[in-house]
Amino acid sequence: TQQPLPTVSDLTPNHTLRRLIQAWCNENASLGVDRIPTPKPSIDKFHFLKLIKQLQHPDSKMKALKELDLLAAKNERNRKYMVEAGVPKAMLSFIVNCFKEDCVSGLEEALSVLFLIRIPSAQAKLLPKQNDQIIKSLIWVLGCEFNTQVMVKSHAVSALKSIIETASSVVLERLEPKFFEMIVGVLKQCTTRITQQGINSALHVLLDACPWGRNRLMMVESGAVSALIELELGSPEKRTTELILGILFHLCSCADGRAEFLRHKGGIAVVTKRIMRVSPAADDRAVLILSLISKFSATSWVVHEMLEVGTVTKLCMLLQLDCATYLKEKTMEILRSHSDDWLKFPCIDKTVLTRYIK
Repeated sequence: TQQPLPTVSDLTPNHTLRRLIQAWCNENASLGVDRIPTPKPSIDKFHFLKLIKQLQHPDSKMKALKELDLLAAKNERNRKYMVEAGVPKAMLSFIVNCFKEDCVSGLEEALSVLFLIRIPSAQAKLLPKQNDQIIKSLIWVLGCEFNTQVMVKSHAVSALKSIIETASSVVLERLEPKFFEMIVGVLKQCTTRITQQGINSALHVLLDACPWGRNRLMMVESGAVSALIELELGSPEKRTTELILGILFHLCSCADGRAEFLRHKGGIAVVTKRIMRVSPAADDRAVLILSLISKFSATSWVVHEMLEVGTVTKLCMLLQLDCATYLKEKTMEILRSHSDDWLKFPCIDKTVLTRYIK
């Protein structure tokens, strides 16, 4: 019928028809007809259950891991059966055992399989008791050395993201300083040492941990603010910028975070530059960051800096756009709070500024 088949098609093979076609090919070989090969038996869920059992035996575990990796990369149908057979949980258990035994053999393959099939959120939620060990194991992986360093670290952070985004508040409240040191360390690595997807996964992990004040303080102490600003100065992709500004907003909600933000000479400048250049979500976070700085950390130097790097001009321009009402109110609040200081400078367009502060 020439109609395309769906990606996952549960078809019953017609072996008799295949043999007849092969016989015809043989009869017409002299005419240049090639004999069609006999397809291999289709792989089902039970095949993957068998491979999971082989992981328990030292002699067969590496062979099983390599086969799982190859099959996961092959097609979506295999990945579907792997999830049904419980391969994600088996891979996480394997990684935890590697951590306990301080052995890196097989980690590359196990993390590659996890990356290809993903960890379904439904399965991740069924692992609350093991979450602490899984998180510690993945953090340990980030500190190990591998031949394929870029991919292994990226896959480890991707797995960590899946665990963290479904973890309970109890787990997130117990995160340790080393956890944030390793994640921030990932952000400090350039894209030659980790993929862009790995960087975004690391940012997601930090953002999911931000609601807890204790976590924010540990992030600040681990150098997250400076690392985020440096990453943003590299003009990353849109989604990366949105994540960075989202985390910086949370970190600037505490005094230590604001102090670190202002200690970096490019902080105010890069946040200002992103307004009206990325997305409404980025505008939202950028204005909220500037609002926190303006309200709680507005020294004379900061007020002057906001004028010099174009923050005042950018905020006036934002008010002319069709943005959310609450965002306009925040913007006007910033302009009004320091208008007396800004109007003293001859470089400011007094007409534009006074239009919005009445």
